[in-house]
Amino acid sequence: MQVTTIGLDLAKNVFQIHGITEADEVAFNRPLRRAQLLPFFSKIEPCLIGMEACSSAHHWARELTKFGHEVRLIPPIYVKPYVKRGKSDAIDAEAICEAVTRPTMRFVAIKTVEQQSSLSVHRARSLLVRQRTQLINGLRGMVAEFGVYIARGLARIIGFAEDILAGEVLDLPDIANEVIHNMCEHLMALHARVRWYEDRLKQVAKEDVRVRLLRTIPGVGAVTASAIIASIGDGHQFSNGREFAAWLGLTPANKSSGVKRSSGASQRWVINTYDPCWSLA
Repeated sequence: MQVTTIGLDLAKNVFQIHGITEADEVAFNRPLRRAQLLPFFSKIEPCLIGMEACSSAHHWARELTKFGHEVRLIPPIYVKPYVKRGKSDAIDAEAICEAVTRPTMRFVAIKTVEQQSSLSVHRARSLLVRQRTQLINGLRGMVAEFGVYIARGLARIIGFAEDILAGEVLDLPDIANEVIHNMCEHLMALHARVRWYEDRLKQVAKEDVRVRLLRTIPGVGAVTASAIIASIGDGHQFSNGREFAAWLGLTPANKSSGVKRSSGASQRWVINTYDPCWSLA
């Protein structure tokens, strides 16, 4: 019995596969452990495999493509309408198998190792920036309890930390000065790490001609340009510029019904730290 389409529900350890034949008959719906996944697909004839686009989907897509399979990644939100009542791995795999065969379905381009490596720099930088912001807010709040006001802005708080580490002592008890000194040391260490990632992104921007072209656009810097290139690759998944603009969220949200047409405000998009592509914020 020749399997033509397989829906693969990804997981950490136990995966679920749902396969159908050319006559739309269910060939199997079974779980596979992580060590069994690649040996299983290496023994079957090349077929169409659908997976939800998630953090590990690009890795498995590259591995399965080596066996001659055609792999398509589907945004999870497009799979949800095909899920029957209830929630289980078997039902999810069946829904993926159904969604991947739809003629109007949109897919996510499979990222290369180089793209994911570049995006790892962005995700690490984003994580440290959030930690730095949390530390800054905590430090400003702590010294404010003692009547010490630090003006808003990264430059002001970094200047305050530099003065503390240079030997300035506040008119506070020793234990409070020690805590503030330690927090300033932590802040400067985080700030140095963030600057390292920014310098690394600037180096990538100089080496990649595509990033240099994007930086010619007013308001687009090294961080934004390198994130776009790492996310979309060659951009062949978009048929025109309007599709790319809609993917970024630069087009107004359409909420129309019947003869009433309504266009809302443009959407704002950011980098998702878990799934290496852009996501709605």
